[in-house]
Amino acid sequence: MNRVVIETRRLKLICCDEAMLLAAIESDQAIGKLLGVNAARPWTENNERSFRFSLEKISSHPEEKKWWTYFHLLKKGNLLTGSCGFKGKPDENGTVEIGYEVARDYRNHGIATEIARALIEFAFSHDEVKLVCAHTLPEENASVRVLRKCGMQFSGESSDDDVGKVWRWELSKNSLNLNS
Repeated sequence: MNRVVIETRRLKLICCDEAMLLAAIESDQAIGKLLGVNAARPWTENNERSFRFSLEKISSHPEEKKWWTYFHLLKKGNLLTGSCGFKGKPDENGTVEIGYEVARDYRNHGIATEIARALIEFAFSHDEVKLVCAHTLPEENASVRVLRKCGMQFSGESSDDDVGKVWRWELSKNSLNLNS
């Protein structure tokens, strides 16, 4: 089976399979051993629930695996520094949502921007994707700056069951600008 790996200058984004998600649920040591990497401590702020959700989705629809969870590795040091990915396959309008997290000690070094750009480029490399969106807390913060650097535009507020009010950001394929 071919594993989807998205490479950037400094990172490898590895598409998760069932074994990787189970190892992440088990422990930092288990995922580090499975991938043959070191893990930043802590490498994730996601809880077991989010990894179990992805596991359920890819177990029931393995053909959609590339539209769920990725673990990102900093090439220098072979270090697991967080997770990222999509919230499912493109919808009927060709929209996918991206999300990402970076281990606390590795923030403010451009890693999140590199991840977001890679996810956007990957999404738009698929003909069925017409729009990439993301959601942030409704405040000026690091995630907002990342999305703006990637050319995403604020498109309104909505409500999220887990966090309440959120801001929605969008980038359409025909306005793609990853060089900002």
